[in-house]
Amino acid sequence: MILALDPAGFLGELSVSFWIPTAVLTAALAIKLPSIIRMWRDPLLRAVGGLLLFACAVFVFAAPRTIRWTNRVTGVPNISAPWVYSLITALCASWLLLIIAWRNGRSDAAQTRRVTRWVVAVYAGVVVALWVLFALADVPVERTRDLDTYYANTPFMREEILLYLLAHTVACSITARLIWNWIRTDGLDAWLRWGLGLLGAGYATNLFFDAAKLTALVARWTGHDLDWLSTNLAPAGACVSATLVAVGFIVPHVGQYLHERWHVRLRHCGLAPLYQLMRTVTGEREPFAPHAPAELRLIRRETFIRDALLQLSRHLDEDLRARSYDSALALGFEPDRARALAAAVTLLDAAGGARPLRADGTGSPSGPDTAYLLQEIQAVSGALRHPDEITAVRARAAAPAESVPAHD
Repeated sequence: MILALDPAGFLGELSVSFWIPTAVLTAALAIKLPSIIRMWRDPLLRAVGGLLLFACAVFVFAAPRTIRWTNRVTGVPNISAPWVYSLITALCASWLLLIIAWRNGRSDAAQTRRVTRWVVAVYAGVVVALWVLFALADVPVERTRDLDTYYANTPFMREEILLYLLAHTVACSITARLIWNWIRTDGLDAWLRWGLGLLGAGYATNLFFDAAKLTALVARWTGHDLDWLSTNLAPAGACVSATLVAVGFIVPHVGQYLHERWHVRLRHCGLAPLYQLMRTVTGEREPFAPHAPAELRLIRRETFIRDALLQLSRHLDEDLRARSYDSALALGFEPDRARALAAAVTLLDAAGGARPLRADGTGSPSGPDTAYLLQEIQAVSGALRHPDEITAVRARAAAPAESVPAHD
């Protein structure tokens, strides 16, 4: 997720690879923003918001055009260096603050505040040191792609580069380790586990960025030239890391949302057989609203079906239901499936008009039992999707009583 000054130039030239992580980070921030605004007092949400905001800022201000613009406006060559490094350091601090709020925010408030203050103080000190070192360094030649290696042997600038890389490596290592330990704990939601896995992979990829940068610096110190590690390879790791981290924040929310929407649509479609049957009974149909939310259409379908079942209840033959249930059990169906098939047989019998209307509900000594039908419409509708099973149960239920074994 991190970009130094020279990687920004590389990514700026390759606009696609630069803007992909920027776009994903912005999307993640947009998804989280309503919750952050609504529950601003929640330290966890503030930490997430700060992380995504700083991540976006790093990519924006590390772009080569932005670097040149900043240097030109201020009139100070390479002043973008301490500015971008400061954003990187703030981003590192936000990683740690997020983990602190995520893991301990609700368990030990006093300890959380102490650790939070310590992290803020340390990384604020790093930011101050970055600006002091830049003021002491002599860096007159503007570099938009290879500043780290170009000034690797320059007094004070060398220390500044090492300082921001050290702060980044420490924060990334701690964050990645805590996240991977957390993934192994029990009781995590599947979507959260996937999101944490992507976050862990993203932070681990950042270590690849650090390794490439530090290797290029050491090569410069020893008189060798491995600048391509810093200029070309490290930025690629930064792009992958930024994308993984951003998607890691998106997955739990978008995944859960899509899962819920898909579940609602499946339930709506699952009621289609029973809905079609009830339409033949009432001669009506549910209100047609193609642009209504999926939840509302599901509620309308469920309401329509239950109202129709109540109208049909006086036609239900409870004796036929009992015989069908025993027959389904005898055919080897599980009790829950047997009840659904028995209800389907009874509904088809009543809807077919084969039995006379019972205005007083005297189809059985206790009257028709609609409680199961009203509660388990999904199961009954599912049974209606298997006419061969219904036919088998109906045929066995219609056989002479002595041929159907009784069940308690």
